[in-house]
Amino acid sequence: MSQPFVEVNDLRKFFDVGGGKILKAVNEVSFNIARGETLGVVGESGCGKSTMGRTIMRLYEPTGGGVNFGGKDIYKLKGSELKGLRRNMQMIFQDPYASLNPRMTVTDIIGEAIDIHGLAGSKKERKRRVEELLDLVGLNADHATRYPHEFSGGQRQRIGIARALAVDPQFIIADEPISALDVSIQAQVVNLMQDLQRRLGLTYLFIAHDLSMVKHISDRVAVMYLGKVVELAESGALYEDPRHPYTRALLSAIPIPDPEVEAERERIVLKGDLPSPINPPRGCQFHTRCPIATDKCKTDEPKLLEIKKGHFASCHYA
Repeated sequence: MSQPFVEVNDLRKFFDVGGGKILKAVNEVSFNIARGETLGVVGESGCGKSTMGRTIMRLYEPTGGGVNFGGKDIYKLKGSELKGLRRNMQMIFQDPYASLNPRMTVTDIIGEAIDIHGLAGSKKERKRRVEELLDLVGLNADHATRYPHEFSGGQRQRIGIARALAVDPQFIIADEPISALDVSIQAQVVNLMQDLQRRLGLTYLFIAHDLSMVKHISDRVAVMYLGKVVELAESGALYEDPRHPYTRALLSAIPIPDPEVEAERERIVLKGDLPSPINPPRGCQFHTRCPIATDKCKTDEPKLLEIKKGHFASCHYA
C-alpha cells in the first residue's frame, strides 16, 4: 500500500456514564488509509463505528491515541490550523432528515461552509458555486431556493453530500450514509459517491452495517466488535476467506439470491446478546458468543496480528 494519508493510532474514546462506570466506545483502534482509497467499517449497532468516525473528525475529543492527517497530528492543531483541517476533512451523516437545518434553504445549507472559509468573493460567485455542487450530485439549480422538507430522503442525502463537497475536501467520513434510505435509492447514492471519488480524487472512510454494499464500494474492510477492530483485510480477501469467527458470522447473514445455494450453506447464529462496553468480558471480548472459544479465550486477549500479507485478525485460532 502507498504512503498512508490518514493514520489512526491506538485511538480511544471513553465516556463517563456516572457511578464510577466508564463506557469504552472506541478502544485501541489503529489503521491506515491510503490516498484515494475507501476503507469500509462494519459491525453491529453499538460497536463504536460512528463514535470512531466522529472522534477522527474531532467532533469528539479523544480519550487517548492520535490521528495523523497528511502528516499532521490533528489533535494538536488549534486556531487557523484547525480551521484549515476542517476544509480538508468532511462528514456525511447518517440521517438526512436530521442533519439538514429545516429553517435554511438549500443555498444557505451548502453555502454556509463556503462563507465560513471565505471561498466566494461575492454573492454571485457563491450562487454559482452552489449550483455547480447541486449539478455535481444530480440535482437541479432550481432546487437551491427550496427547503429540506420539500425533498425525498435520497435527495436530502445528495444535498448532504453537496454540503460536504462545498469546501473541496480531500477526506470524507461517510457515517452510514445509506441506512436511512429506501433500498432502491441506496445503490444510486453509493454509485454517486464512487463517481465523485473518481472525479475528485476523494478518500473515504465508509461506515455501514450493510455488508454487501460495503463490499461493493470498499478497497479494504475493517470489522469492529465492542469498540475494537477484530479483522482488517482487502475487501476480496475478507469476504472470500474470513479468519475471525465474528466476521464469519456476519458474512453468513448475507442473503444469497440463488435459492439452492442459500438452502445448503451454513448459517452461523450467534448465541446471547452483545456484551455491554461498560463491562466487557475478560480475555477475548467475543468469547461469550464465539462457537470455537476455549478456556484460553476467556483469559488471554488476542492481539490484532498480520496472519498473511495485508490480512489482520485478533483471534488465537485465526
